[in-house]
Amino acid sequence: GHPPRARPAPAGRPRSGVEDVMDDARRPKSRTGSDRQEPEPAPAHSPRPQGSTGPAGLTRRSLLHGGVLATALAALELAGRSSTVPMRTVSASSPGDRAGVPALPDIQFDIAGYTAPVTTEDGVEVQFGPVHTLFVTARLLRAPTRMDQAKLSGALAAIERAYPFSPAGVFTFVSYGLPYFSRLPGGLHGPLVSAHMPRLTSAAGRYALEEAVAGPTDVGPANPGIVKRRFNVPVSIEDNDLLFTLRSDDAGHIQDVLRWLGGSQVLAGRPQPSPHLEDLLAFTSSRAMFTQIGLPRKLADAESLVYAFMVNPKSPMWMGFADQQVAGSAPAADVTFRASGLTTCGPGDYFDHGAVQHLSHVILDLKQFYDVDDAGVPGDDAAFSERVQYMFRSTPPPSAGNADQITDGGGPAFLPNTFRGTDDAELSARGIGTPEGEHRIGHLSCLQRSSRRADGSPLHLRMDGPGYDSMDVPDGSAQPKLEFTAFVPTAEFFARMRTDQASLDLASRHGVPEDENGLERFLTATRRQNFLTPPRRHRAFPLVELI
Repeated sequence: GHPPRARPAPAGRPRSGVEDVMDDARRPKSRTGSDRQEPEPAPAHSPRPQGSTGPAGLTRRSLLHGGVLATALAALELAGRSSTVPMRTVSASSPGDRAGVPALPDIQFDIAGYTAPVTTEDGVEVQFGPVHTLFVTARLLRAPTRMDQAKLSGALAAIERAYPFSPAGVFTFVSYGLPYFSRLPGGLHGPLVSAHMPRLTSAAGRYALEEAVAGPTDVGPANPGIVKRRFNVPVSIEDNDLLFTLRSDDAGHIQDVLRWLGGSQVLAGRPQPSPHLEDLLAFTSSRAMFTQIGLPRKLADAESLVYAFMVNPKSPMWMGFADQQVAGSAPAADVTFRASGLTTCGPGDYFDHGAVQHLSHVILDLKQFYDVDDAGVPGDDAAFSERVQYMFRSTPPPSAGNADQITDGGGPAFLPNTFRGTDDAELSARGIGTPEGEHRIGHLSCLQRSSRRADGSPLHLRMDGPGYDSMDVPDGSAQPKLEFTAFVPTAEFFARMRTDQASLDLASRHGVPEDENGLERFLTATRRQNFLTPPRRHRAFPLVELI
């Protein structure tokens, strides 16, 4: 490697773009089609403790216009300033229209054929989804009725009429947490839910949808020995009823949909009555995600982050390594309840084309990951050759990087996500095949202990990306985030995969130091929850029509 290079300390912290946008959000604005004024947003809230039901007395309308969405809208605006709307060539396999009606997939999250064909970056096959994604969680204020089901179904259909089902328009997914199913007649284990909820083939007494649990390296009472260096925030297992996922290449389209849901009466520039669900839903959180080549570096430069010069200018991710490799994710159809082989669900069952969606909010300690001090001076572990092993593996590392191991990341952003067997992480932990026999564990090799079928094909569909906001940050500052979501066949599958990601068993058994264990020390998950994503035909309040 090369000796650390001093970087000049900034003369003074420039004003954050997030702060500018938040100030804009606080200024009174005229509503479209109305002379009413927007109220001042409330401060961003901290994650609720386990078992809580959210802030009392807040209506869906006040939450839409208050602090819950303000941070995400600010982050969308900030990312939108630095991003570009790509010119996409839609895959030739994209379903066409039948009699003018789009043949949209019954698997809600099956959008690969509507985005763009697989491309190659530095010899690695990748595929990118929409640039912008907004996750909005909500709780129900009462049990939904058939009339509510019709209203939500009509609202979703109106969005798809106004905006095409494509990155140029808006993709909308709706998923449901365990609290939703507990509200249905008979509750979670009553005859209605139990008759239709997929179960594990390995344990028929367990549902495919179970609540998320704290990961082995999450901060909290379950892990009293886990302490993070900078962001020591306990994880909250959320209890939301619904999760809305909105995706588009144009951040303005997502903002327009939110304003319409909040009562603007205008959608895509045309009059459209907003849905009247004020007495039914209350939004509880929102998280903005952006994914585009080079966008993290642009934001890092704009925000004068001390490690900006080390963020690879080609990477779509904060840590400098792309994770949009085609080889690292399964096709949507493979992770559904009916196709995975891990559940009792069969073709034609109510939830056959559904899956479990895990949602996490993760603060990234990039100062520690890039090993720079407050003045931007790199330390002993700043070299690309170190970071690539934490991300991938050490048996051997997938790349040695550039002669200059520091500037612009010090090596390539696009590397193959190669499956080297379920025992690769253990070999690395034992120091077999690693540089100088080091006992070190790589993030991806640990995941591959259980994330793939016997033939090496993935059994999960990742849809994660960078964020940048102040949610859950103790001092209220904007920080780089990982907005992580994945579609999996069962909650049990994800829990096992997350345990293997940490691989504390291998670290303990083979003497792997904490500072050689993958990415765990750089990640602080502050929120987790599992949801069931039903088939499109049942996406509006599933099972209510059977009551």
